[in-house]
Amino acid sequence: MISKSLQARFAALLAAIIFTGAAQAHWSLDNDASSLSFVTVKAEHVAEVHTFDSLSGTIGDDGSVEITIELASVNTMIQIRNERMQEMLFETNLFPDATISGSINLDALTGMDAGTSVARQIDFELSLHGQNVALAADVQITRTGEGVIVSTLKPIVVMADSFSLAAGVEKLREVAGLPGISRAVPVSFTVVFEQGH
Repeated sequence: MISKSLQARFAALLAAIIFTGAAQAHWSLDNDASSLSFVTVKAEHVAEVHTFDSLSGTIGDDGSVEITIELASVNTMIQIRNERMQEMLFETNLFPDATISGSINLDALTGMDAGTSVARQIDFELSLHGQNVALAADVQITRTGEGVIVSTLKPIVVMADSFSLAAGVEKLREVAGLPGISRAVPVSFTVVFEQGH
């Protein structure tokens, strides 16, 4: 028969292992090391690259991934254009954030050696402007000593019409006096998650 003191020590050890595993499994996005960019094409041939400067996110204990994009952090390098995108396109007063949600195999991720990379196609859902759309991305996943880097291998083409953004694109076109703005927008990202301790 196991003594009560031994049972208590075993229970404490088990709790410590479970707690440590859970803590190690939690990951947070490093905004300073991450980037998300998109390309707009206007007047048929003029392409410009823009970014969002404020990203946050986590990988949960169950492998669930959620990334939040603060839409007011859109950066086009021109202040008036930033404001027009916020007000006319994204309507940040009504829809302040966009979210990317999906899941990964956490065991496979934590089992990777530091410095190794794998290519994967990941499925995710993009919630933007009140619409939820299922998308897929070809990414490269690189394990680092303290976390993981996930980068797109090729851009994801996001259609403005799928997110009820066509009217906003038209408003931007009119106010800028342009002949046209493409509604197909290539998006690329590199996100860095650091493992919690």
